Amino acid sequence: MTLQTELSVGPIAYDDTGGDGTPVVLLHGLAQDGTVWRHVVDELGASVRCIVPTLPYGSHRTPLRPGAHLTPHSMALLIGEFADALKLGDETVFVENDAGRLQQLAAERPERVGRMVIAGCEAFDNYPPGPAGKLLDVAARVPGGIALLAAVLSVRPLRRMPGTGYAVMSYRPVPHELIDRWVEPLRKDPAARAVLLRYLRSGVRTEMMEAADALRTYDRPALVVWGKQDKMMPLAHGRRLADLLPRGRLVELDECGTLIPLDRPRELAAAIREFATS
Repeated sequence: MTLQTELSVGPIAYDDTGGDGTPVVLLHGLAQDGTVWRHVVDELGASVRCIVPTLPYGSHRTPLRPGAHLTPHSMALLIGEFADALKLGDETVFVENDAGRLQQLAAERPERVGRMVIAGCEAFDNYPPGPAGKLLDVAARVPGGIALLAAVLSVRPLRRMPGTGYAVMSYRPVPHELIDRWVEPLRKDPAARAVLLRYLRSGVRTEMMEAADALRTYDRPALVVWGKQDKMMPLAHGRRLADLLPRGRLVELDECGTLIPLDRPRELAAAIREFATS
């Protein structure tokens, strides 16, 4: 069921499977929406309650309030605000793929994050992360760059070029219908592009290092899931995160890149289910 909740920046749309199972909040990365989690949600079924917000990362379709200003830090706090608005308890499991905002939230509001799964995310000094992140960063610094990049990614054959855009994020090709959906707001809506631009231009590299230091005192259950073929997020970073988290555990998946929910949805769902119900 698709719903909305009103937050400080405006309405945020989210899908909620409902039920009495453990709440699991599934968080996506930049220039994506909640559809990246569709196969994982199907695999989890009724074993947990899946809550999938579409965050304002450029591919959102619900307009924000005029002047809404989102930085990586404020986005981390917005995730906490979203959980507060839904009155989610400390049994909630937060799962993030691609971005690194959950680490910042856990560092700043550890009581809000009861349990967390870090699934192939930017960490430490890896910001902007890998080739795709650096491409977005460059596009954000060139006038009209984001609109041009969205136009290029609208041409299906260009999406498969090695080392560019979504192609570098996944071990297997990202389905065209997902990319069509993700780039449409960036191609057609100046407001969506402006939100992404503000976010990209306000990132501070040291924030992730500070979050990592704070995670050393995060004494709640944590699971780290990483793709062995990830070209954006170094495999060594997954191992470092698992080592520094006092109650961290590591799962590594073969034939898997950054977009674990697309490359290995069954295995990721199984790891989340075991973690959420144990």
